[in-house]
Amino acid sequence: MFETNSKLNRILTINLLLLTVGLLGFGISAPPVHAEEAVKIGVLHSLSGTMAISETSLRDVVLMAAEEINAAGGVMGHKIEPVVVDAASDWPLFAEKAKELITKEKVAVTFGCWTSVSRKSCLPVFEEYNALLFYPVQYEGEEQSLNVFYTGASPNQQLIPAAKYMIEELGSKKFYLLGTDYVFPRTANKVLKAYLLSKGVPEEKIMEEYTPFSHQDYQTIVGKIKNFAASGDACVMSTINGDSNVPFYKEFANQGLTADDCPIMAFSVAEDELLAMDVPPLVGHLAAWNYFQSTNSPENKKFVKAFKTYCKEKGLPLGAKRVTDDPIEAAYFGVYVWKAAVEKAGSFDVDKVRQAVYGLEFDAPGGRKMMHESNQHTLKPVYIGEILKNGQFKIVHKVSSERPDGLVVPDSYSSYLWPDPSKIPAPTGGPKL
Repeated sequence: MFETNSKLNRILTINLLLLTVGLLGFGISAPPVHAEEAVKIGVLHSLSGTMAISETSLRDVVLMAAEEINAAGGVMGHKIEPVVVDAASDWPLFAEKAKELITKEKVAVTFGCWTSVSRKSCLPVFEEYNALLFYPVQYEGEEQSLNVFYTGASPNQQLIPAAKYMIEELGSKKFYLLGTDYVFPRTANKVLKAYLLSKGVPEEKIMEEYTPFSHQDYQTIVGKIKNFAASGDACVMSTINGDSNVPFYKEFANQGLTADDCPIMAFSVAEDELLAMDVPPLVGHLAAWNYFQSTNSPENKKFVKAFKTYCKEKGLPLGAKRVTDDPIEAAYFGVYVWKAAVEKAGSFDVDKVRQAVYGLEFDAPGGRKMMHESNQHTLKPVYIGEILKNGQFKIVHKVSSERPDGLVVPDSYSSYLWPDPSKIPAPTGGPKL
């Protein structure tokens, strides 16, 4: 029996080889040997703790993208298998979870992080192992790692246009820079302050204050803002992150302040965060983003409907009442950018995929976008939105661009902090030589 099976196996092997040669002779490629093997992708977000209010939806939309891609045949014939981990709003834990995804799970790429402190926590891990992270959230800049693709906004795609709008369109002359106490708000406000000073705003008309993560009591701070805004020409530039936004906006309304008295320009409040707030008192306040759910296009309407349907069918909280927003869109198209780059490179190899991403043009729910040809960031449109009573944003301004497609070219380092481009630091990370 053993000899018979061995002979049969040899015959089958020879026939398979002949068939393969025959197929190749006719110009037909043989299927990949491991075509059915799944390729793992990491999903690294806070699903609990102070940042869960924002990050949970990013996990959901990455899983939706993976499901869509698999339904369409996968990536180069491979299904993708998401590996989801919860970093629990614990910044050192992000590094541990990133290492686990890379070394234990052997993921081909990771999609994740929100706060800059979480990204900076795990950045050394991605650089040590030359792994790829797609980071989907607007941030403070001052970074360019060859191991990260930044699909959110750089400062010149959010911070600077927002401050310019407040000065030129609303006539603001006093600025209260209020943020959560960590790297993004502090660096963002450094950029904002440099810009405001360059526009002739006196330093004494710029206030700066920070609160810890999960801070809940804003009574004293809002009282100070109220006094600061008594002259009628002040605004708040808010870099508060996470669930602290809920008590801040609530206290703002409780003390009788409105958008007419002192408009808030937010950099980390979008449609998803508004789901947890009492919206009517917030009408008229502003946010600067590169995408809003209210974007009026067939492609975006299809995306919004698909996300609501996905959340309902998966039994996720709020189901069909869920919303899309800027980081959700950036997380979503990041998966498709990686897919396109893999297929362009014909490989899952990190160094080959990186090169394939550069200059990649693609259609996203919010419209056509492009990956920068060298600096790891994304060319995007820039919008100012005004909060409506239904929790959506009305787009009140689109930032002009020198490009005919209306996309704003990203700066990895702000020109307001680095006036001499020759002194900008070299990129970090990348291939191990």
